[in-house]
Amino acid sequence: MWGHESWGVAPGWYEPGLWPKIHAMPQSLSLVVIHVVFSTKDRLALLDIDTRPKLHAYLATVARNAGCECYRVGGVADHVHLAIRLSRTLTIADLVENLKTSSSKWLKTQSPDLAIFSWQRGYGCFSVGPTDLDSLCAYIDNQEEHHRTRTFQEEFRMFLKKYGVEYDEAYVWD
Repeated sequence: MWGHESWGVAPGWYEPGLWPKIHAMPQSLSLVVIHVVFSTKDRLALLDIDTRPKLHAYLATVARNAGCECYRVGGVADHVHLAIRLSRTLTIADLVENLKTSSSKWLKTQSPDLAIFSWQRGYGCFSVGPTDLDSLCAYIDNQEEHHRTRTFQEEFRMFLKKYGVEYDEAYVWD
């Protein structure tokens, strides 16, 4: 049994029955949905129409193996979008590093044309309310349509503005 000694108070200060019973929280719960976006290095259009579905499935598996729920992965030849429920025990930076590192290594094994493949150094990550998840998934599903009239850079700037992220153009692209 623990008493006043474990609270760091003077003996005689605690009187049983005067304090409410302390209940430990039985579990930690969270619902953090994120929209992750990253591009190929220099926005090179290296992800052909045949490679993309396999890459998207691979990225979803990496996210799930990290304890996250992956709602959607999509993109075009030069970038990907992911809608993910973040595990409560994982940082965004660790998740994105894992996604990018493992998929880059995997892509290099898929074709000699991808032997030099790499992702850009940075990424975008935006929090999304659970009620906006359906519209985010629909947005990701319609990437081909969006990019008929908009470049990755234009799209990324749009997200930065939408989410109120301040940035310096000189440091956004590599």
